[in-house]
This record gives sequence, C-alpha cells and structure tokens, in this order.
Amino acid sequence: MKQNNRSLTRKTLFSVVSATIALAVLCIPFIYPFWWMLINSLNTSAEVFGQPRLLPTSWLWSNYKEVFVIQPYARHYLNTLFVAFTGTAGNIVIAAFSGYAFARMRFPGRSLLFMLLLTALMMPIEVTIIPTFFMMKSVALTDSLIPLVLIPVFAGQGAFSAFMMRQYFITLPKELEEAAYLEGLGPFGTFTQIIFPLSGPVISSAAILAFLAIWNSFLEPLVFLNRLELFTIPLSLSNFSDAYGLPQWNLQLAATALSVLPIMGVYVFLQSRISDAMVNSGVKG
Repeated sequence: MKQNNRSLTRKTLFSVVSATIALAVLCIPFIYPFWWMLINSLNTSAEVFGQPRLLPTSWLWSNYKEVFVIQPYARHYLNTLFVAFTGTAGNIVIAAFSGYAFARMRFPGRSLLFMLLLTALMMPIEVTIIPTFFMMKSVALTDSLIPLVLIPVFAGQGAFSAFMMRQYFITLPKELEEAAYLEGLGPFGTFTQIIFPLSGPVISSAAILAFLAIWNSFLEPLVFLNRLELFTIPLSLSNFSDAYGLPQWNLQLAATALSVLPIMGVYVFLQSRISDAMVNSGVKG
C-alpha cells in the first residue's frame, strides 16, 4: 500500500514538474518581446538592432531621464491619465444607465434603439472619425482633450459597454427590483441602491476594457490634437526623434516601458473579476 502511494506521489510530482516546465517554455514567446523592450530601453540607439542579448549592454539609466527632457512626457502622461480615467468613468455611468433601461424598461422605440446600439458596435472609428471631427469643430472643441473623453463614452466603446451591462442586468432576478419597489424605491433608487452595487463584475470588466482602449488610442489624438502640450502617450511615443528626424529607438522603448505601468496596475487589480463578467455578459439575451 505504501509502495503504491509512493508511486502515485512520484507520478504526481513528475506531472506537476513537467507541466510547469512546458508552460514556462510556452510563455517565452509572449514574455520575450516585453523583456526585449526593457533591455533595449537601457541601450544606445545603435545597440537596439545589434546582437540579441538577455541583458543590456550599456545600462543607460539616463535614457529614462532623457525621455522627460526631449519633450514634455510628464505632461503627456498626465493628459493620458486624465483622459483615461475621465473617459472610463463617463463610459461606465452612461453605459450602466442605458444598459439598465434596455434590460428592464419598456418604452416606444426600444427595439429600434437597441438595433442602432448593435450597429454602433460594428462601426469602426475610422468610418466615423471625419464626421466626428467636423461635429467637434462646429462647437470649437478641436485641439482639446474633451473629444478624447466624449468619444469613448458615446461612440463604439460606449455602445460595447452598454451592451455588456444590458446582458448582465438581464441575468439578475426581478425579485430584487420587486422587493425594492415594495420598500418605496422608484426606478432610479432601485438602480443606484440595489442593481448598481451588485454589478461589480461587469463594471470591472467594462472599466478595464474601456481604460485599455482609451489608453492605447492613437487615431483620435492624432486627428484632434495639434499642440504638443496636449499630446497623449501614444502620440508622444511617435515623436521621439533626433535633429535629423530619425527615430530614437532607445528613448521610444524607455517611454513605452513607462507607459505600460498603469495598464499592468489596472489589470492586476481587476483581473479576478474579468472572467465572471465575460461569462455573465454575453450568453443571455
């Protein structure tokens, strides 16, 4: 009996070790590009395209300081944080209210409006960017951060968040709302005091997807922004060049390494809720 237990223990240990090694090997193609970025952010520009190495050659920590000297990268960082957090907050609030209306309320034109919402999901930003630009120009909002906040709220990303919210709210039992009505709460109170606090998983999922989309957005800043001090990080990354107009790759990589820190932070804090939200938001209609 003891011999059988030892045999099972050895087999289990061998299986765990083998699976760990196999997963580690499979992770290399995904980890190496990030590692390559970190390594070459500490090299000279000429060494970036040299012989691949596992460690930096020059260890130029001054590259990270130079990023803030070449252009106002700190301002660009703050611009991006402002746009990302403000746009995400607006996205969640508007999407939550509209998703709840589509899920629970009955009003004229509800089905037509929901079809228009689904149409917005399939409309890429490249199709709508020109009319959006002229609309913002007509109200003197170009060359400002305001369009970068409004577009994620009311364009495709907002429609996607509203769709996720609607699908999640459908799964909640109606008895919650009936109990709230018996306590004297109206639709607004029911939503803000009962439904919204119970929607943490889908809110987390929609928030992280909206934050990622806004943080990585390049086309919208390129179209709407002209002044250097208003640039966001994606636009700033393409602006590192020397006196001859040639890209300074080591500085771009250093700036890129700095730009991924908030994304990693957001993902680490919210990743535990993403899977549940995805399962609950897309399978019921």
